[in-house]
Amino acid sequence: MSQRIVSSEQNYRELDRWIADQNCKNLFVVCDQSIQFLPQVSAKLDEIRNNGVSITRFSDFQPNPLYESVVEGVLQFRHDSCDALMAIGGGSAMDVAKCIKLYCNMPGDGSAGSFLKQKPVPNPIPFIAMPTTAGTGSEATRYAVIYYDDAKQSITSDSLIPGTVLLDPGVLKTLPAYQKKATMCDALCHAMESFWSVNSTDESRGYSREALQGVLSNMEGYLNNDAVGNKGMMLAANAAGKAINITQTTAGHAMCYKLTSLYRCAHGHAAMLCDRVLFPWMLEHTDLCIDPRGRDHLCGVFQEIAEAMGCENPGQAARKFQVLFDRLELPVPQAAPEDYAILSSSVNPVRLKNHPIRLDEKTIDELYHQILR
Repeated sequence: MSQRIVSSEQNYRELDRWIADQNCKNLFVVCDQSIQFLPQVSAKLDEIRNNGVSITRFSDFQPNPLYESVVEGVLQFRHDSCDALMAIGGGSAMDVAKCIKLYCNMPGDGSAGSFLKQKPVPNPIPFIAMPTTAGTGSEATRYAVIYYDDAKQSITSDSLIPGTVLLDPGVLKTLPAYQKKATMCDALCHAMESFWSVNSTDESRGYSREALQGVLSNMEGYLNNDAVGNKGMMLAANAAGKAINITQTTAGHAMCYKLTSLYRCAHGHAAMLCDRVLFPWMLEHTDLCIDPRGRDHLCGVFQEIAEAMGCENPGQAARKFQVLFDRLELPVPQAAPEDYAILSSSVNPVRLKNHPIRLDEKTIDELYHQILR
């Protein structure tokens, strides 16, 4: 699915044009708490309302959103006869909006998890997404995660992908420094993992290359809150999202989720902790390659990564990756002895199938000891 990217220039002129093109009368806006720090966005929504478009705001959800919240959103969408959908926020807002879009034309009221049991049917509801971080790339993917009965539900459908993405670099100015660093790490790890995934294609590696180069070339400006750097980082995160939309993530993400919950660190921070150790380990163990295209192919991919990072060889690229982590001054959690068994048992084996080098339980335990050293 092709996706159109529009800008926030000239007081969101392209958003106005999108609303007019869709003949939108009742806009459903899914937004998280970040909107309270974005007066320019709230002012624009008020202006749209004053111009005759009814707006329903929906914010009744939490991080790691619940299926019940999505159902509530679907019922509100129907009740207000909404004809277009907008998501404003980070990954949770994107996931909620995606699922509302997917479920709003399904029969029933969603009780007893009924939406989860039905086969998705594509619908033509116009959907525009406005990310407020530069990291998840969720606005570019066919994936969403919600929780039902305390169990994670991974939702996959091309219908989840917003047709239009609105990028406003100004929304990044109010992000705390730690969140800026962590979300940038998420984009960087998406690009890296997609690059070496067994599912990679010429197209996905093109997006990965664009994302890697974008992150590295815009990092200083982004961390200094420069408008050009912020815009470049948002484009890099979007490209990384397009890459994992094709390939999915690999072992770094499979290993990072429990780090996030166990040590209360941000997702991108946890992913960077893992990939900075995985990358050099992989270079030393290409003999364990399980990519059907073979070891030579994988070594060629590592060389592509190196060149995208401005390095002569993969070893130099792995060192640059570690230096970048050190430069961000992100802490390494202190592990208790009993933590390693918890961490090793948490790894989702499905995601390991995307990883190009064989990993077993013993190796994963050893890697966690390196990650938390």
